[in-house]
Amino acid sequence: MRYLLLVAYDGTQFAGSQRQNNARTVQGTLEDAAQQVFGTFTRVTLSGRTDAGVHAAAQVAQLDGETPIPAHKLAEVLSRNLPDDVKVLASAAAPEGFDCTRAVRKKTYCYRFYCARTPHPLLSRYAARLEGNPDLQAMREVLPLLTGEHDFAAFRATGSSAKTTVRTIYGLSVDVLTVYGVPMYEIRVTGNGFLYNMVRIIAGELYAVGCGMAGAQDILAAFATGDRAKLFRTLPAVGLTLEHVDYGMKLFDE
Repeated sequence: MRYLLLVAYDGTQFAGSQRQNNARTVQGTLEDAAQQVFGTFTRVTLSGRTDAGVHAAAQVAQLDGETPIPAHKLAEVLSRNLPDDVKVLASAAAPEGFDCTRAVRKKTYCYRFYCARTPHPLLSRYAARLEGNPDLQAMREVLPLLTGEHDFAAFRATGSSAKTTVRTIYGLSVDVLTVYGVPMYEIRVTGNGFLYNMVRIIAGELYAVGCGMAGAQDILAAFATGDRAKLFRTLPAVGLTLEHVDYGMKLFDE
């Protein structure tokens, strides 16, 4: 039987989501917990990879196995065997033939950064600290340039193994709120898929635009040439959170 899991994790102490030799990963930690529950090694597959330090509020995973535990109770049992920085929030039986990786339609990420001279103890674990006072309106003015279908070759880090660099951004927004007296910027992006570090590069470019270090012409030049050097630096992993994986159907009774 195939089970689906809704997983949340704090990526601070993980070397990424995908299992690695001699490194602590989300997949490896989930598989260790599953082995305790199922009594045998059980492969856990995630909807996609997240890098070291990246967080997830609603990652989707699957595993195959047999257990008398009701599908909706599996989350609770697994979480008892998991550390505090990764938990299974919900579980369910998978629809017939469902694959949590191939069936993904959209993903939504949020990148958070705050502007302060001194790191804030209550913010620095889940948001990057940057300098300056970015202009929210300037950032919003370039959002239409980044939405829609484009060749995002310039928005990927070295080491990307993607076969194609064309992606579609369905939604992109920037908001600012005050948290503990500090301006917190939230860049939320929904797309059909993302290249290696793509969201962090988009966030970096929007920050640069807001600070007057870049403009619409730089984004257009990056699209035209595919040259990563046309864009601002990649922002730190700490600010990135996977918020939602959309399959076009409801999978969990949350």
